[in-house]
Amino acid sequence: MAIEFGMILDNDPQFKFWEQNVINPEPEIRRLLDIMPASGRMAAKIVSKPQQPQVISYRTSLPWAGQPISINFDLWSQLSRPKRDLLLLRAVGWFKVSSWFKPDVYQALMAAGLLGAVVEFVQLDTVGVAVSGGLGAIAGLQIWRNSRGTKIELAADQEAIRVAQRRGYSEADAAQQLLWAIQAVATLENCPNLDFDQLIRCQNLRAIAGLSTENVPETLK
Repeated sequence: MAIEFGMILDNDPQFKFWEQNVINPEPEIRRLLDIMPASGRMAAKIVSKPQQPQVISYRTSLPWAGQPISINFDLWSQLSRPKRDLLLLRAVGWFKVSSWFKPDVYQALMAAGLLGAVVEFVQLDTVGVAVSGGLGAIAGLQIWRNSRGTKIELAADQEAIRVAQRRGYSEADAAQQLLWAIQAVATLENCPNLDFDQLIRCQNLRAIAGLSTENVPETLK
């Protein structure tokens, strides 16, 4: 679903880019680590990637690989500090709510299916391999679905706002800064349209911040 970005762009008094404000990655990384919750600080790995087109990029990884958060500091420096704070806290929140390795029934089913497939393979039982492998694949697909989608995206925003409140932001201000950050990042990355999940996120953040929804499409109200 593609809707013109300008339809939801707020008149943000801070929505301007500080072209002369070049950020030194090392002290900024230390500052970002300081504002993280303790759990995120222990697991996250912030790296400078000036070649990437995204302002900030992160994805699920294996537990022993840490939680990589890649930042293009040339683009990052063009955002105000509150926007940077909320984007970083949102990344940490996303890792928390979208973890593939939360202990639940699907993880148990996937592990059982994969183990069963190995046992059946050793015993040369092709039917058993197919059944066990299929069970593991179905459970793995459900895990993947549970770690994606609008529900996860909204939960990550809520987690960022919750942590930001412990860093001195009010709930409304944190929501507003994250809303503006989404819009600012889209501009920096030359993306004229927000995708469906981003539009839903913006609508939810506007509601939390107590902002008007008069320019939001009726289908999203």
